[in-house]
Amino acid sequence: MARLKITQVKSRIGSKQNHRETLRSLGLRRINDVVVKDDRPEIRGMANTVRHLVTVEEVD
Repeated sequence: MARLKITQVKSRIGSKQNHRETLRSLGLRRINDVVVKDDRPEIRGMANTVRHLVTVEEVD
């Protein structure tokens, strides 16, 4: 199964409450935090919601 490496590259200060909660549910707390998650539609949807705050890479 493919995996996604999600890195927070911008601060969540000043962003919408919904976006802050999405970052928290992904496991990201501060800039340069990295999490590796399974490539599922739910995770891709959350990453898409905060696409302006994170970068997403596919990892094998």
